[in-house]
Amino acid sequence: MSKLTVNNLSCQRGYNLLFENLSFNLNPGEILRISGQNGSGKTSLLKIISGLNSPESGSITYNQSKANSEKYQLETLYLGHYASLSSELSCIENLEYLANLSTEIVSPDFHKALREVGLKNYENELVGQLSAGQKRRVALSLLFISQSKVWLLDEPFTSLDSDGIKIIESQIEKHCLKGGICILTTHQDSNIKNLREISL
Repeated sequence: MSKLTVNNLSCQRGYNLLFENLSFNLNPGEILRISGQNGSGKTSLLKIISGLNSPESGSITYNQSKANSEKYQLETLYLGHYASLSSELSCIENLEYLANLSTEIVSPDFHKALREVGLKNYENELVGQLSAGQKRRVALSLLFISQSKVWLLDEPFTSLDSDGIKIIESQIEKHCLKGGICILTTHQDSNIKNLREISL
């Protein structure tokens, strides 16, 4: 079974120990919400699980592949709190760029992905002319073309209205019904079903 295993993770930033000896397993279909006060280490934990940062101690594996391996990286999609978009590129150009950076995608339909997040007819609009919520939707449209099994989402609902939140919650649930895994942080209340939670 392709499970995600986090074993005895510890993270320190400067002189601050954010968390230590953190362990949990996630099986296909499971969704985990990480909660905690600002500065408790939620974003640091997601970055460590994504392989972007290294822990002080501990290990992470998915399907027995270690976090720093190429195979592990292909299986994970990390979307940070702030969308890494270029204001000088169009919506579809930004999505193409993010897709090449973030995940292994087979024959992606970028136009359909933008439609799914409510950005029909915005394909050629410059991102610099969009609202904060629309920019967030551009980044989140990756969730509609990603082949990665493990989604790591840092505050995915930021700047979204209620309709946008429902769209993304539904896509997360669909991903996990197909055997995917999702870990997310959010300050908003969530209607996602069967949500596990750990607090830092």
